[in-house]
Amino acid sequence: MNVHNTNTDLTEEDAADLQFPKDECFTAFYKCVKCDTELFDTFILCVQCDFNLCTKCFANGAEVGPHRNDHNYKVMSNEFELFKSSDWTAKEEMILLNGILTLSNFSKITTLLPNKSFKDIKKHYDYYYLMRKGSDQLPKVQIDDHVMQPVVPYRFRLNNVQDPIRSRDSAPAGYNAARSDFEFDFDKNAEDTISTLELFDSEHKFYDIASDLQKAIVNAYRRKVWERQRRKNIIREHGLIMQQKTTSWLHRYDMTITPPIYEKLIRFMQFFNGRGFEYLMEGLHRAGELKIQIARLCEFRKQGITTLDEAQLYVKLKNLREDSVKEIKRYQQIAELNIKYKNIPVPINICPVKRRSRTPLEIIGMPGYEKLLQTERDLCRNIRLPPLNYLELKAVLIAENNKMGHLKLLTARRLLKIDVNKTRKLYDFLIQEGYVKKPKE
Repeated sequence: MNVHNTNTDLTEEDAADLQFPKDECFTAFYKCVKCDTELFDTFILCVQCDFNLCTKCFANGAEVGPHRNDHNYKVMSNEFELFKSSDWTAKEEMILLNGILTLSNFSKITTLLPNKSFKDIKKHYDYYYLMRKGSDQLPKVQIDDHVMQPVVPYRFRLNNVQDPIRSRDSAPAGYNAARSDFEFDFDKNAEDTISTLELFDSEHKFYDIASDLQKAIVNAYRRKVWERQRRKNIIREHGLIMQQKTTSWLHRYDMTITPPIYEKLIRFMQFFNGRGFEYLMEGLHRAGELKIQIARLCEFRKQGITTLDEAQLYVKLKNLREDSVKEIKRYQQIAELNIKYKNIPVPINICPVKRRSRTPLEIIGMPGYEKLLQTERDLCRNIRLPPLNYLELKAVLIAENNKMGHLKLLTARRLLKIDVNKTRKLYDFLIQEGYVKKPKE
């Protein structure tokens, strides 16, 4: 809840203390002696036995101990003022407290109390509960211990929120670096809205109508100018004058947040200043890094590794093994050194063609990694396909297969529009695993 110096982190015990009067001002929760349910709304009080009954038990003629259903009774209601000098009833107080516990937002509580405004609810809660003006028996709130202090989670230079560039040579088209302004404004024809306005004499018979119409036109122009300035501020605060600079900055998050996600997040720049948006992105980036580290720790644990030294040795040996595999493949591609081609003469002037072997993609910790089976992880690693992309492509092919009853390789290539070798391997894998079916020949 965005309220200054306000604590709503109440425990259930605190809420119970705030529900009904005890002693002079507050009493404990009322409960039905028959069904033991808490009585929040209207209930029945037996005058002779001093027992409380819910309306349902009373209507059923419940009898408990000395209480009989023909005893004199009173109808009790929570439509009474709980605090002196307050026009709030006990029922409204309970709605407020329950709303804070469940919704934690004054704006949402206004939907529960339609006759109370946001300002009234906040003022009432601050005065009667936080300041304890309702009763001294209310639990004390140490405000200083609960107020959130400004947090600076990352201490680094924010390159994208510096002053706009002043060099005319390096300025992009449409930006006047010397004046730090834009040559072409947003909604450049906004001034045409008021350019034809004329002053009317106060004696004119339609003066009032014309004045109101002109005010509406001026207000429309003001909104356009405000939107123009808002966009300029966003461009300056987030360093969007140089688009390439912003794009290169986002590549920092390719492995943690991933492009599909941060490309959707950048639309929220307009709701942050430059520093605030970078804090958001750095927080998600750090969460992605931790996710990758946790995934690697799980891999180490799966291999039986329990110490840091063992993990370092495992990573070192794994890298050596991958290098050795690449060397073996490169050796096998040299015809004169391969035993298969021992008796085949090789031209001296012709060098053997070396095919570049691509190293497997490290997908551990990438978004979507935990959703893959081990066979799917091996496929993504070998064909260098990020898990999220694999899941999207897989869903497209499965949907097409369900629609047609089968899937052709040519159709898969037309739908995916990626490298044909990757498409072929993905297609063969889905056929092998039974996700899609080949057409009948």
